[in-house]
Amino acid sequence: MDYAALTGIVLVAGVVLALVAQWRDWRPPLIVAILVGVAVRVLIMYTSAIDTWQPVDFVESFKPAGEAVLRGEDPVLASEGGWHFLPTIPYVYGILLWLGIPWEYAGRLVTVVADIVLIPLVAKLAGGPKASLRALQYALNPLAVLIASVHGQVEPVALVFGVAAFVVARGPGDPDRPGMVTDVVAKVRAGVAAYGVKRSVPRVIGRGGMLHRALLPGDDDRAQLRRGALAGVLMGLALCAKSWPIWLIPGMLLLLPSLRARVAALFTTGLLPIFFLVTLPVFAGTSLNQIPAVIDTIRDIRPIVGEWGWTPWFTGGSWDLRPELASFGTNLIYAAVVLVIVYWRRADPIDMTTAILLVFMVLTPRLGAQYLLWFMPFLVARPAKWAWAAILGSSIWAGYGYLVMTQFDTNGWWLQHTYWSRASIVLLPVLALAMPWGRRVATVPGLAASVGRSATTKISSPA
Repeated sequence: MDYAALTGIVLVAGVVLALVAQWRDWRPPLIVAILVGVAVRVLIMYTSAIDTWQPVDFVESFKPAGEAVLRGEDPVLASEGGWHFLPTIPYVYGILLWLGIPWEYAGRLVTVVADIVLIPLVAKLAGGPKASLRALQYALNPLAVLIASVHGQVEPVALVFGVAAFVVARGPGDPDRPGMVTDVVAKVRAGVAAYGVKRSVPRVIGRGGMLHRALLPGDDDRAQLRRGALAGVLMGLALCAKSWPIWLIPGMLLLLPSLRARVAALFTTGLLPIFFLVTLPVFAGTSLNQIPAVIDTIRDIRPIVGEWGWTPWFTGGSWDLRPELASFGTNLIYAAVVLVIVYWRRADPIDMTTAILLVFMVLTPRLGAQYLLWFMPFLVARPAKWAWAAILGSSIWAGYGYLVMTQFDTNGWWLQHTYWSRASIVLLPVLALAMPWGRRVATVPGLAASVGRSATTKISSPA
């Protein structure tokens, strides 16, 4: 990599500025955070585009997928299995190539634009008085810059739709509360005012009682359905970019205010991937009898381990096809995610999602550096105690791979890889500590006080 020193200086300067902003509690206007993010990403995109070194998959997988679309061919099958996802992003690649934009820029433009849009979305996700600070910190996040501007990996595209789905699902109101809890609390308060807390138990939890009325759809049910449908469309687009945003769905659903809204969200979430699959014959020239092969290719994930965490210690730090390790690790993830959902079931859904993504990183048998971006918007928006240790540790590990290891020839790179991959095990306890352990229960400010005041006031029930 020719511009490793310049890239490293920019990233380190950004980290220092982000930490100073945290220390001094800077809250710049949102537009400042966005402009800073644009400047950093465009500069690194330019130096990466003119570099003699280009990421292997960026050239040998992403580019052929875009060129296949230009030829009217299926990008999954034409790129010989190099593209394992729905063809949504290759369609964009194809348009940019058709416009005559050189691939070194076109391939990164998609991810850089998505990562810039993530900056204000992180502010919306954070909410409250420190929203613009969180936006600035994401704008300067070194891992985000490396993934979007250097590697051109499509994680920012999946994240921009996934985070937008969270923002829509939560809806307007106090951003520190889950949407579901907020709406139910409002109805409970109305019930308290109407009945009083000293009424009989049947009037509270029986049919037609306070709790029953709180959980029933209200007059704004149609608006809630639209909100759920839109959140589902955005999450469906995230799944069209990559398959991993499936881990974001539980949090999105919990943010929605009613069962009907969640059903609408699930329906539209599944609708978008199906749409892009069944329209392959129209947009990608795929024959109907090739669609099963496309599905098989998308589902086929080779059990290559040895890049991260605990598996490099079984492979000597090299890549290896180890189905038994991949299978064990995958089952371990499924079990851990269930435990996380149970443990954080009463937490803010954003915190629960952060915990799900972090436990995935701790237990996964296989990982690319771009995976570490999954939790960044959520952890930056709502940082836990060890958040910055996780952010800096992940960025240093990934930065070494991008900036230092690329200075070696092939043999030197593989030698460095044996040490680098095994060193990642040090980050596992850091990521575990960064989970929001102290936020297992979502707090709803003012509820207890409101109920307490109502309890001391005798209110006659309506006629």
